[in-house]
Amino acid sequence: MRQLLGMLQNWLEAARQADFVAPLALRLYLAPAFWMAGTNKLGAIDNTALWFEHSLGLPLPTLMAWLAALTETIGAVLLVLGLALPLISIPLAVTMLVATFAVHWQNGWAAIASSSNPEVAERLDAARSILKEHGNYEWLTEKGSFVILNNGVEFAVTYLFMLLVLFFYGGGRYVSLDFYLKRWWNR
Repeated sequence: MRQLLGMLQNWLEAARQADFVAPLALRLYLAPAFWMAGTNKLGAIDNTALWFEHSLGLPLPTLMAWLAALTETIGAVLLVLGLALPLISIPLAVTMLVATFAVHWQNGWAAIASSSNPEVAERLDAARSILKEHGNYEWLTEKGSFVILNNGVEFAVTYLFMLLVLFFYGGGRYVSLDFYLKRWWNR
């Protein structure tokens, strides 16, 4: 048994040599999400400000729209580069907190409504029936299933937790500019 535990311990130590993969994966997962959110806001900054003001009731909506859009867009670039991750993780986390409480909170946890819920299943069946009768259902669903968006906090909270990991652990050895800048600084 000790030999088996020793082998397991050796395997775990060897696997830790690839510890840079996890933060890289987090960065590469988050970057496109923030890029799309930020560039969509920038592309319609006036509408974003109006949404922030009238739908979300945020103070200083134009300033908030610009801050959110630039934070997300610049943050996406920095995530890809692995540069200034502790610094950019904070404003990105703030945007996720605002999204969680101002946009998604009232919708509960799930981002996509569960079809096991009888009310959701009824609406999905009705929508599918209408689409099959009056639309090209095969074309509409060839790239994915038809769903009802619940718009809950699931994604915003998940992104927040991922940002916390990057804040505390960094972008990963060998695959982030922060790693090389720290090595250069310590010389």
